[in-house]
Amino acid sequence: MARNLILLSGGLDSAVNFLIALDQGGVGAAVTVDYGQKAAAREIAKAGALCESRDTRHIVLDATWLSDFSSDALTTAEAPLPRVEPEQLEDAALMAETMRAVWVPNRNGLLVNMGAAVAEAMDLRWLVMGLNAEEAASFADNSAAFIREANRSLIYSTLSGVRLRSFTTDWDKLEIFEKALAQGLDFSLIWSCYEGGELMCGRCESCARLRRVAERSGNSVRLQGLFAEK
Repeated sequence: MARNLILLSGGLDSAVNFLIALDQGGVGAAVTVDYGQKAAAREIAKAGALCESRDTRHIVLDATWLSDFSSDALTTAEAPLPRVEPEQLEDAALMAETMRAVWVPNRNGLLVNMGAAVAEAMDLRWLVMGLNAEEAASFADNSAAFIREANRSLIYSTLSGVRLRSFTTDWDKLEIFEKALAQGLDFSLIWSCYEGGELMCGRCESCARLRRVAERSGNSVRLQGLFAEK
């Protein structure tokens, strides 16, 4: 019997956690949440395709109301997304500025609680989320501390004792990318972009991180044709 519910955003981190979870207790279902983000349609399509390739149930939940209250660059059409080149990712001041621009109010907190509700209803012990140490430097809700405190809350909010975990909490993006290669991930089945165009924009922070690790690992060719021309 499967033990995991995966929060599958369509990005690299959640895809790798999904593949690991398949080997670590199995996956009862994957959940993708539409919170009004610009890339929602692409994320849902890619997550669905990845689930189909692994014969896993895919559930889409609606939280589009969140975008009605926020002015962040991820959900607001009029708000431009910050443009970042891979070499700028080491600029702490720029990353702090970018984080503030794309911060969706309590997004990960909301996703955890929505996922935990589904996990409890489906009698699944573990809720799996794609988090990593590299982005935790800017986004506190990617950190091990976030998991620890979320689990303190879940003790009280779930009768069955659902627990949140991430297999990549202490990994950087390069380690995650290399795990994706080892797991045979088809990179055409992920969407690591804040935009929702035909191809990934290649210029947002999320794209920059993916491009950087592909270059560092010598596997840029694996992403060929996935980014729009600059």
